Amino acid sequence: MTAQPARPERSGPRTASVMDVSPFKPCLVKAVFRDVTPMHVSRPAAWAAASVTRTVLTEIIDGARRAAAEKARRKLIPGDLLSAIDGNVELEVGAEWYDHSPTFQGLTGVLYDAEGVIVPSRKRSRSRKPSAVVGAHRFEAGVRKLLWSQGATAVPAMVRDLDGIASVFLTDLARDAAMVVREGGVKRFGTVTQVTSGEPAPHPFLDDSLAAMSARRGDGRTIRRDDILAATTMQLFGGNLRQRALTEARAATQNTSGG
Repeated sequence: MTAQPARPERSGPRTASVMDVSPFKPCLVKAVFRDVTPMHVSRPAAWAAASVTRTVLTEIIDGARRAAAEKARRKLIPGDLLSAIDGNVELEVGAEWYDHSPTFQGLTGVLYDAEGVIVPSRKRSRSRKPSAVVGAHRFEAGVRKLLWSQGATAVPAMVRDLDGIASVFLTDLARDAAMVVREGGVKRFGTVTQVTSGEPAPHPFLDDSLAAMSARRGDGRTIRRDDILAATTMQLFGGNLRQRALTEARAATQNTSGG
């Protein structure tokens, strides 16, 4: 059995917990939500969305740091990002960004039409309509702050990819939260279940916290914290990352008010 490489040690002020870092301001989060929905976003909801996005990016950066450490490098490069995502299915988020980044070219598969001819990859849209990809640059400061808090540095291309993934993930989170409000609760859950060949599949399982999100209370015009938590269960697979994101979002909003 191959020994797992040790995680690089952190030192100095960078030993601060992820919970102490708030790289994405509520005003920035609300700006993303305004691109998606006219619904009002409560302050606790904005904090929760920022927390979930931070948790996801922290996990990606942590995986990239381990990949870089295996090659005795301190500065993160796009190849480390690919290694992190390839090694953990839970990190496959912000997929829309993959079509726009040179880092992911050739990894999203080749498409063929009915005649067996390769379908060219879509070109970048020049539409003036706001989108997660167009607005990705606004996350750069937050990404750099998060990298610093993790004791990491990255080349510009890596920062660009983290920008894009954060923007697309948060935009998808906003869309799902708006859908939760419109539909009055969660109507679907993202779960992964391992099944052994030849054995019957187990019955679906929802723990109490997820089951409670299947219905919501409140008006149909405001996105609240619990709507963000419900959207998180739809965006992230049913693993450790999702549970940690939910836990940290609750902790980040425990002293806020307004729902």
